[in-house]
Amino acid sequence: MYDFIIIGGGILGMSTAMQLKQAYPDRRMLVVEKEGEAARHQTGHNSGVIHAGVYYTPGSLKARFCLEGNRATKVFCDAHDIPYDSCGKLLVATNDLEMQRMQALWERTEANGLEREWLGPEALREREPNITGVGGIFVPSSGIVDYAAVTRAMAAEFERMGGEVRYHAEVTALEERRREVVVTTAAGEFTGRYLVTCSGLMADRVVRMLGQDPGFTICPFRGEYYRLPARHNDIVNHLIYPIPDPSMPFLGVHLTRMIDGSVTVGPNAVLALKREGYRKRDVSPRDLAQMLTNPGILKVLGRNLRPGLAEMKNSLHKRGYLELVRKYCPSLTLDDLGPYPAGVRAQAVSRDGKLVDDFLFVNTPRTVNVGNAPSPAATSAIPIGAHIVEQVKAQVEG
Repeated sequence: MYDFIIIGGGILGMSTAMQLKQAYPDRRMLVVEKEGEAARHQTGHNSGVIHAGVYYTPGSLKARFCLEGNRATKVFCDAHDIPYDSCGKLLVATNDLEMQRMQALWERTEANGLEREWLGPEALREREPNITGVGGIFVPSSGIVDYAAVTRAMAAEFERMGGEVRYHAEVTALEERRREVVVTTAAGEFTGRYLVTCSGLMADRVVRMLGQDPGFTICPFRGEYYRLPARHNDIVNHLIYPIPDPSMPFLGVHLTRMIDGSVTVGPNAVLALKREGYRKRDVSPRDLAQMLTNPGILKVLGRNLRPGLAEMKNSLHKRGYLELVRKYCPSLTLDDLGPYPAGVRAQAVSRDGKLVDDFLFVNTPRTVNVGNAPSPAATSAIPIGAHIVEQVKAQVEG
């Protein structure tokens, strides 16, 4: 019998496990993960950005946790000798409409308590000679890191304190009883007094295993990236982001300096035909059927039909993708776009066809379940883990 079982070996699961063990050092704890190692899905397939909290609604969990997580991630990296680079983020406007949208972002960054600097064309050109724009906002606290390395360090810390991790342990059934929760996995059956689930792309299915209606469905969006050749490793000094269209759900294609020195271009956002569909040819009949018969997802796809088709076109034809980044980096050519692994974003969609914008939790008497944790979840992993621990404490001690 375990006191606590945590499902999910991504950065949220490992952050929660580590902090739960710190809160209850004498309790027996187990992390179960279906893959053979930690951080195999969203954590290991993201852009590696330590976000500052530019875009998020003031007062939301996203805004609060991102600001806290930016600082906490760097402190954790310093303590565990994990390299990171606080290179800063530059949001670039390329026309008058984007300048108007940039003004709204300027006000939002103030509301979110961020240090930032307004740049005119000359100051922009001085900071980034290879970037073309009519203005920009520089946010110095943004950075880059390897989140898989952060997750492995969290797992090691959890195990050092006496926690157990079982890999190759895909969850096949859950049963919440009056005094315990039974977790059936490919590696055997485990019983715990309390359960935390950080299941990412499978979040809604895990909640349903508990006999609960989650109230949302996960819709997977694949974000495709390219990597620039090594000769372009110094093409930018900062992370370069476009000014997003507020009517669109995602941020647009950006240039990201990676912790290994390379530069990536991306991501776009196309509907994945499989929940863990990292390649264009990955298709799951089950996942596809569930998406195309879900009223909420159908509403989202219907509302975003035109931009969705444009994203699919650019996914299939590299030239359209290139034009998105040439708006602010005109020197790039088709030959500069080399292959790089894609990621898949687990986006919760409500019954009425809305993308769930903030972090979302679904709890029962003995379980705490992360329902929606899109970007900036990796940046926010430490405060999200702390938030989960507080919810667990309320169940244990309440």
